[in-house]
Amino acid sequence: MSSVIFNLSKIRYAYPGGPLVLNDIDFTLRAGDRIGLVAPNGSGKTTLFHVIMGLIKPLSGTVEVFGAPREAEVDFIEVRRRIGLLFQDADDQLFSPTVLEDVAFGPLNLGKSRQEAVTVARNTLDFLGLNGFEDRVTYKLSGGEKRLVSLATVLAMEPEVLLLDEPSSGLDSSTKDTLIDILNGLELSFVLISHEFDFLSKTTEHIYTMHGGRIRFDQELDIHTHEHAHLMGKQPHRHL
Repeated sequence: MSSVIFNLSKIRYAYPGGPLVLNDIDFTLRAGDRIGLVAPNGSGKTTLFHVIMGLIKPLSGTVEVFGAPREAEVDFIEVRRRIGLLFQDADDQLFSPTVLEDVAFGPLNLGKSRQEAVTVARNTLDFLGLNGFEDRVTYKLSGGEKRLVSLATVLAMEPEVLLLDEPSSGLDSSTKDTLIDILNGLELSFVLISHEFDFLSKTTEHIYTMHGGRIRFDQELDIHTHEHAHLMGKQPHRHL
């Protein structure tokens, strides 16, 4: 059996004054897994990511990551070094004046020298097809460009696992195809949140939904296409 990266058991969480967003949720990610999550806004997908990273503390349940229980803030220091989280909003991830400074920030925090961090940052930007972006001002980037630069800040930290919250949001079709190629070329396990079935079907091996604060493993979604012929040819018509 593949080694377990994280295991959540009976996790419950509610925001102050609100109903349970996560309700006795169980979720396990193993090495090699590529899992997609699709569900309406407010179903708890982003909250789930924040619990895994220790950004919020569950009301009850257990969080085990890399074989160890994680409860206190100090327990999640290792988790955040080894798991890369792409936030849903790129503006939550980017805060430095230029792209190069943003992408080099993570490696610097991991103890690399200034020159080492810059080299890693440049290599990561090149890998994502963002060479020439180094001196671009982050707040002036387009929405799609911010998404790719945000991904660069995550990959520059050389994580073992990725949690990707709506990575294709705001991307045009060409850039989205590039992102699909990038994700498929990574030798990393990941969980990917998206509302786009086509994107999920091209990047993940299993797609699950969330309902009632739980992941519906027994309702795995099989994304498929089919072809059919019409006697009417290309004439406009309706399906009833």
